[in-house]
Amino acid sequence: MWRSRKALGGTTQWIIDWGLPMAVAMGALFVFAARADNPLAVYKVFTLIDAPEHVLLWVASLLGWLLVPAIIGGFAGHIIAQRISSVKAISTNSMFTRRPLSRRLRPPGLIDDLGPYFHGTYAQQEFIDAWVRVVHRNDWTRAQDHWEVFVRDLMSTQQYAHLDRHECLRQVQNAGRIVLMLSGRTGGCIVCDRRR
Repeated sequence: MWRSRKALGGTTQWIIDWGLPMAVAMGALFVFAARADNPLAVYKVFTLIDAPEHVLLWVASLLGWLLVPAIIGGFAGHIIAQRISSVKAISTNSMFTRRPLSRRLRPPGLIDDLGPYFHGTYAQQEFIDAWVRVVHRNDWTRAQDHWEVFVRDLMSTQQYAHLDRHECLRQVQNAGRIVLMLSGRTGGCIVCDRRR
């Protein structure tokens, strides 16, 4: 969910070094080719739908032939690399353990509804007081939505990757209540701040 600044810096540097010059070159090519013909023809030539008719469209066609598969391959490679890195974070002891049939057939758990917390334990009531009443000003719908977003995002982090889905949900909800209650005491919502 959260990347380090170093990882983001490397990606940003690559975009600046290669992405911006390529975007400027493609933009200039599209402008010049569109002046010679209509923009739809340039798009169709770039995406290899139509055959090029003049020199600028031949250049657009060549760039499309080179760049479109590279962009799609790069995007797919990035997704696959992220997936592999998250799997590598799981220890081999827990990765290859056999789950009993009762755990495999059990349906996935649901993120807690905040309504029953109102009459729940003292800790649940404290959480509701901080999260719903203070942070979201008694807007139960928005508080529930932001609670579910926070739990979902926290469940997809690497620190919970080695747990099975039920234990992961239980631990994330326990940790989430603590984190959100502490942030609620300062009067701020992490999800609201991220969505601005």
